[in-house]
Amino acid sequence: MRKSLIAVVAAWLGGTPALAADLYVEDPVDPAPVVVGGWYLRGHLGMSNQRLGSMEHELFDVVALHEFVDEGSFDSAPLAGVGIGYQFNEWLRMDGIVEYRGKADFSALDRYDGDGDGVFDNTNDYDGAKSEWLLMANAYVDIGDWYGVKPYVGAGIGASRNTISGFRDINVPMAGVAYADEDPTWNFAWALHAGVAYQATERLAIDFGYSYVDLGDAKTGNIRAYDGSVVNAPMHFEDITSHDFKLGMRYALQ
Repeated sequence: MRKSLIAVVAAWLGGTPALAADLYVEDPVDPAPVVVGGWYLRGHLGMSNQRLGSMEHELFDVVALHEFVDEGSFDSAPLAGVGIGYQFNEWLRMDGIVEYRGKADFSALDRYDGDGDGVFDNTNDYDGAKSEWLLMANAYVDIGDWYGVKPYVGAGIGASRNTISGFRDINVPMAGVAYADEDPTWNFAWALHAGVAYQATERLAIDFGYSYVDLGDAKTGNIRAYDGSVVNAPMHFEDITSHDFKLGMRYALQ
């Protein structure tokens, strides 16, 4: 009996170190911090939906009666842009872009009193197209992160090179046609942005965005009669704005 008790005690004492080792738990190690920041590349495709503030020409104030029947509008047009940016932290980033905005067809119609008798007796059908090169610096604020979904807002400033091409002025009652050459002009431009990005991988984000863009003004070259007999001043397109919708990608370089 005594030997059995001693054997049990010895076995228990001999197993204590192993049991103690089994119960030992190392202190938890803090996970490596997530590094946020660095350079990224971006690209996007989209559609512009542009608006015209007004068309202006010096002859509009000369005739006794003049009014627009159709004040003029642009069709939608494709756009594409590329750029490079820097992510400062989890909520602030900036980038610079170069964007080509494709030709948007334009049309307008006016009527006027051509002989001064107080009656509308002539019309002008205007058509052409407008395109731009847009250079812009932007800043964005990312608003939270919901399982990789990151809404954002932003703003940008830059310059837009606006070109009116293929401009024609057709006077049907008088069987007259006039045209104008291109005269691209640079304008101050600004934009407001909003959108949502999805973090598809550690480096790649898919971005669906909206931008309201103020592109400034544009103008044609001098307007010439089809036979060269009359040369008039350029047509001015003032306060051009656009509602843009874009799908893009951002790829982190580090």
